[in-house]
Amino acid sequence: MVNFALNSGKGVKKGEVVFLQVPESAKPLLVSLQRSVLKSGAHPIIQYLPDEMSKEFFELASEDQLKFFPATFLKGRVRQADHFLMILAETNYHELEGIDPKKIMDRNMVFKPYKEWRDKKENAGKMTWTIGLFPTFAMAKEAGLTLREAWNQVVKACYLKSSNPIKKWQNIQKKSDQIRKKLNKLEIVSVNVKSKNTDLNILIGEKRQWLGGSGRNIPSFEIFTSPDWRGTNGYIFCDQPLYRHGNIVKDIKLVFKNGVVVESSAKSGEKVLKELIKVENSDKIGEFSLTDRRFSKINKFMAETLYDENFGGEYGNTHIAIGAAYRDTYNGNIKKMSDKDFANLGFNDSAVHTDVISTENRVVTATLKSGKKIILYQDGQFQI
Repeated sequence: MVNFALNSGKGVKKGEVVFLQVPESAKPLLVSLQRSVLKSGAHPIIQYLPDEMSKEFFELASEDQLKFFPATFLKGRVRQADHFLMILAETNYHELEGIDPKKIMDRNMVFKPYKEWRDKKENAGKMTWTIGLFPTFAMAKEAGLTLREAWNQVVKACYLKSSNPIKKWQNIQKKSDQIRKKLNKLEIVSVNVKSKNTDLNILIGEKRQWLGGSGRNIPSFEIFTSPDWRGTNGYIFCDQPLYRHGNIVKDIKLVFKNGVVVESSAKSGEKVLKELIKVENSDKIGEFSLTDRRFSKINKFMAETLYDENFGGEYGNTHIAIGAAYRDTYNGNIKKMSDKDFANLGFNDSAVHTDVISTENRVVTATLKSGKKIILYQDGQFQI
């Protein structure tokens, strides 16, 4: 992660500052990460996160404490760091069960400025980030796997048995780039996603580009863009469970009309889903993504979005995100764009970004600027 994923696949450089955010349960990995940063000549700053501290915070925090935002501290963090490296390692997926979902969503909203500061620095080309997973017994149990099976998915996904994993990643990145470049040349106006339980039309929008494989996530096989939210119509069924704030949401169905979610349901966790959608602009699409099964070797549910959104399996996956768009999918000079400019192009702005994932066999048909329709994706892989 240090020697490849950060700095857009180039690794960290001597003298740079790397902010490491690692949970207590992933301490063995933290030791290795710090060692790699030091050997590269960079400077590590460590945020060590004790396990299972969140529930007590939400139980005891006053309204004033819930709304507290350490602006000076977080501005300094963004200003100082050249790279952010975060590790996911959950020890209790149900810690926040019984906590009012609205309280959790409100707390998340408080940190929207921090996200905006980071995005601004990243879009200016002055910061990169990456996320990785350290499987735990709790994660494996939630996914219905043994800990060994969970780690085997990590080994497969990251090509760790390859004689040269970094070179293997670079080769996958080249293949992904070839597809991405083809997509960007097609001048796609809209796409239709159709499967047994999905029929969704998405307006791609003006001045968009497709991205993917930049090293932000390890692993990362998806190719994605942020559509014009105003042109989303139809419905999507997501068979992959969603974990949010100590709750599990299963069998999600979203219905869009003129860009807005007008109906939402879930077999379980529906209250959490509806509270999530109530967050400002979280009822609109922020991302559309496809993963090619030829690239991803992930073939088991992992109970972590990082892996589940990169699921390969038999049919790859399609996922959309409700909430914030990725502004770097704008095909132009981001530095010259204002918030109003992005809004005028239909880039959604929200404090949250939630991926919901479908692994059903689906056909994605693109309508091009010329009016021609082509099959973009079928049987789990790109057709271009």
